[in-house]
Amino acid sequence: MANTGKISLKRKVRESRKYTEVIILATKTQSVLGEGSRRIRELTSVLQKRFGFPDGTLGLFAEKMTFRGLSAIAQAESLRYKLTYGLPVRKACYGILRFIMESGARGAEVIVSGKIKGQRAKAMKFCDGLMIHSGDPVNYYVDKAVRHVQLPQGILGIKVKIMMDHDSSGKKGPRKPLPDTVTILAAKEEVLPTAPYSENKM
Repeated sequence: MANTGKISLKRKVRESRKYTEVIILATKTQSVLGEGSRRIRELTSVLQKRFGFPDGTLGLFAEKMTFRGLSAIAQAESLRYKLTYGLPVRKACYGILRFIMESGARGAEVIVSGKIKGQRAKAMKFCDGLMIHSGDPVNYYVDKAVRHVQLPQGILGIKVKIMMDHDSSGKKGPRKPLPDTVTILAAKEEVLPTAPYSENKM
């Protein structure tokens, strides 16, 4: 489906005893559905045969990606198509970084490696904002995606990492705050005594 050049996908699988729902998150849901939902039915049939699902136990649904600027898969696909159509690597990567940061990300990192110019392979790294690389928060704060693009000079590798910001609602980022977050509470008002007194110490 990625070859259509219009969609970026991520799967969610919900399993029950007798029925499995596969929700496809896409930037353009119409490309997944096809004319008269023909394509989604073809995909359902292919998955049933490939993984051995009995008839009537698998359902595919297309859901629009709400915040595509915070999806590493969507941005890696977008960068792949920009490079395919001949946009310079530096310009394409800075455009992706700017869009990610404007979407509310805490930080972003884009790495393009391969024969970018000439016959010697090298890697170009573009960063903006904050990015964590170790610890448990990486598992739920950093979204990663890797893609490859075939160009006349060879294959380029694309790696996109997006660090999301804390969001108590859970829509644009994890509900769980970072471990090193310091919360300063408001000071309590101290009640001054009206007359002198002494504390009883045992």
